Amino acid sequence: MSFNARLAERFERIAKILELLGEDKFRVNAHSRAARAVEAQTIDLSTIAGDRKALTAIEGIGPKIADKIAEFASSGRILELDELAGRVPPGLLEIMEIPGLGPKSVAMMWERAGVESLEDLKRIIDDGTILTLPRMGEKSVEKIKKSMAFVAEGNKRLELGVAMPLAELIVAEVEKWPGVERAAFAGSLRRGKETIGDIDVLVATSDMAGASERFAKLPGVVQVLSSGEGKSSVRMRASADLGRWGADSAGPTVQVDLRVIPLDRWGAAMMYFTGSKEHNIRLRERALKRGMTLTEWGLFPNDDDPTPPHKRGIAPIASTAERDVFAALDLAEVPPEIREDRGEIALAEREFAEGKGNGLPRLIEVGDIRAELHAHTTASDGKMSIVELAGEAKRRGFHTIAVTDHSKSSAVAGGLSPERLIEHIGAIHRARKEVEGITILAGSEVDILADGTLDYEDELLAKLDVVVASPHASLSQEPEVATRRLVRAIEHPMVHILGHPTGRLLNRRPGLEPDMREIFRAAKKHDVALEINAHWLRLDLRDTHVKGAIEAGCLIAIDCDVHHPSDYDNLRYGVVTARRGWATQQVCVNAWDAGLLHAWLKRKRHAGNALHSGHV
Repeated sequence: MSFNARLAERFERIAKILELLGEDKFRVNAHSRAARAVEAQTIDLSTIAGDRKALTAIEGIGPKIADKIAEFASSGRILELDELAGRVPPGLLEIMEIPGLGPKSVAMMWERAGVESLEDLKRIIDDGTILTLPRMGEKSVEKIKKSMAFVAEGNKRLELGVAMPLAELIVAEVEKWPGVERAAFAGSLRRGKETIGDIDVLVATSDMAGASERFAKLPGVVQVLSSGEGKSSVRMRASADLGRWGADSAGPTVQVDLRVIPLDRWGAAMMYFTGSKEHNIRLRERALKRGMTLTEWGLFPNDDDPTPPHKRGIAPIASTAERDVFAALDLAEVPPEIREDRGEIALAEREFAEGKGNGLPRLIEVGDIRAELHAHTTASDGKMSIVELAGEAKRRGFHTIAVTDHSKSSAVAGGLSPERLIEHIGAIHRARKEVEGITILAGSEVDILADGTLDYEDELLAKLDVVVASPHASLSQEPEVATRRLVRAIEHPMVHILGHPTGRLLNRRPGLEPDMREIFRAAKKHDVALEINAHWLRLDLRDTHVKGAIEAGCLIAIDCDVHHPSDYDNLRYGVVTARRGWATQQVCVNAWDAGLLHAWLKRKRHAGNALHSGHV
C-alpha cells in the first residue's frame, strides 16, 4: 500500500473514532476531508512531508494536518491516532462498517450493553439483550442481522463496469412503470467513480405507492431493506454476466435506493443526490452567502424559520433543471464527473462571470474517440481475426485501428516470437486491402521487463507503426524500482504509448506504485502518451493520475484493450475516467483526426529510427 493510501486510511480512522466518541464535528470533518485530499494526490506526499508550505497549499490540508503528515513520514505513526485508539475497543470500528449502524448506535451499544466486537454484537442479538436497548425493535434487529450476513459474505464496493449496466437495467425497467415521467441514476455512479458503494435511482412519478411496490419486486432483489412512498431500499444481486439481472448468479450484492422526486424539483434533487458531499457543501455555503438555502427540494430564499421551505409551501428560486440552480448561484453548469470540490466551482464562477455560460472546458466525450490503438487478435489472446477486428472498428466509426498483439514474454497470452511477429506484420499489411475505409496499423503490446527493457530488439520494433509498452509481470516492485522501470521504457525512442501503467486490477491487485510525477515528466519530455485502459477492471491510469498527467502537459490515450467485439463497449468507462481527470479532446490522441494522429505516430517513429541509427 502506498504512503498516501496508508496515510488516508489513518486519517479516516481518526475521523471514525472521533465520531464514535462524540467529539467536535469540525474535527471529524477536518480529518475526513484530509483523508480525501491525501487520496486524491498524484504525488507521494512523503516526498514533501517536510515542506509545511507545500502541504498546506493542498486544499483540505491545514497546518495541524500537515504536522501529522510530517509525523507519519518520519515515524510511521500518528500519536493522536494511537491515543484515540486507546480510548475505544478496536472491534467497534468493525461494527461501524455494518450498513445501518451509525456511530451513535454503536456508542450506545458499547455503553449500555458492553458491545466491543462483532462477537459481542452477535451475543446480544442471540440472547435478546439488544431488544432492551433504545430504538432496537425486532425489525431493526432483523435488518442488522441481514446486514451482518452480507458483510460476512465479503460484500465490497462494486466496480463501475458492473454497477452501471445494473443501474441502466433498473432505470429502463422503472421507465416502463405507469405514471413515470422521468428516471435516472445519480450518486457516485453518475460521477463515474471507479467503484461504488450503492446505487441511487431517482424517479418522478404520479404513482408513488405503486413505484415502491414494483421496486421491491424487481428481478435480482434478494432483500427489501425499507419500503415507503418517498424512499425504498433493497439489496440486489449484481450479475457478473453484464447486461442481465443477477437473481440467479453468484455475483456480489449492492444496496439500491429508489427516491421519488416531484418533476418540478428534479434538477435540485439530481444535484443533491449526485454529490459529491464536498461539492454539495460548497454549493450550500455559496447559497447561504447569497441569502439563499439549497436543499434537495430546490434553491429557496433564506429566512430564520427552522421548518424546511418546501414544507411551508415556499416557491423555489430554481429547482427544475440543474443548470437553472447553478445559474441562480452565478455558476456555469459543472459536469457530474468533476463535482469533487477540486477547483471546479471557482472555475465555473469565472466562466459564468465572463458570460460564456457553458461550464468548464469541454470535457472529452465518447463520440470524440475515432481510433483504437490497443487491440488483440487470434494471433495472441484475442477472439477476432485482423479483418474482423478492423471491420468492427470501422462499423463503430473509427478511422484507425492498431493491431497490437502480445510480445513473446506474455506466453500465457500467446505472445508472439520475433519470427511470428514478422509474419503477423505481413498479415496486417495484407488485411489493409480487404477492409477499406479504415487505416490498419501494425503494432505490438510489448512487455516492459522487470528492469525496464523491452521484450523485442530495436530492429524489430522499428518495423512497427505503433508500440504500446505495458507492464504485465513483477507488479509488486518497490516504488523506486517501479519508477525507474517505467521511466526507462518511456525513454525508449520506439515507444508511443505507456499501456495500463500500474497494471492494477480493481478489487483484485494494487499493481505498481511508481512516483507518478517522474512518469509525467518523462512522458512529457519524450512525447509518449499515457494510456487510460478502458476495461472496467483496470481503469489505469486512474482518475487522479489523469488529472496529474494533464496538469503536467502529457498526452493521453484512451484504449479499450480489445480482445472481443464487446470490449469496444468499455470505451465509455475510459472516457468517464478521463472526464474525472478533466481531460479534453485536444489532449487525447485517439480523438485526433487521422492526419494529426498518423503524423504524431510517424514523427516519433522517424525520431526513434534516427536515434537508433546514431543520426541524432
